Amino acid sequence: MNDLTLFLAGSAAIVWLSRKPLRKPGSHGFYRFFAWEAILGLIVMNREVWGTDPYSPHQFTSWLLMMSSIALVVIGVATLKRDGAPGATRDDGSFYEFEKTTQLVSHGIFGYIRHPMYASLLALAWGAYFQDPSLSGTAIVLLATIALWLTATTDEKECLAYFGPAYAAYMQRTKRFIPFLL
Repeated sequence: MNDLTLFLAGSAAIVWLSRKPLRKPGSHGFYRFFAWEAILGLIVMNREVWGTDPYSPHQFTSWLLMMSSIALVVIGVATLKRDGAPGATRDDGSFYEFEKTTQLVSHGIFGYIRHPMYASLLALAWGAYFQDPSLSGTAIVLLATIALWLTATTDEKECLAYFGPAYAAYMQRTKRFIPFLL
């Protein structure tokens, strides 16, 4: 399969998964769609070189980021499902089931960063980029980074509206993506 066919097939799947958020421009899921598209572009663009030189500094960095990505998403989703008390009362029409949390989760990984799933996508984007860094890849990974920043800041506004002062206090004691840094 050629790159364009792979990208279009992947995009079709992403559009289907994002069908609800895409109907709600300005929601966090709307911006997440663009991050997913950029990540797909990086994966397709660099797919032929994946793992060809696994001990090179850039590919080693890539694998570390991608392993971090897996850990972040698994731990984050599991914590939300277990402790977030997902419920129908928190549904604006664009949330996935695990996102419909009715309890603020501020322990475990969420005690260090507010957005482990978006941090996971950031790690995946940069991991895909570092498989074969290039000028066009730099533009795409920066687009993914901006889209994820918009996703996170929009999600924070949604959480402030739902959880109120408790979320504002939570924001003061945690970082957005990287513990103790950012």
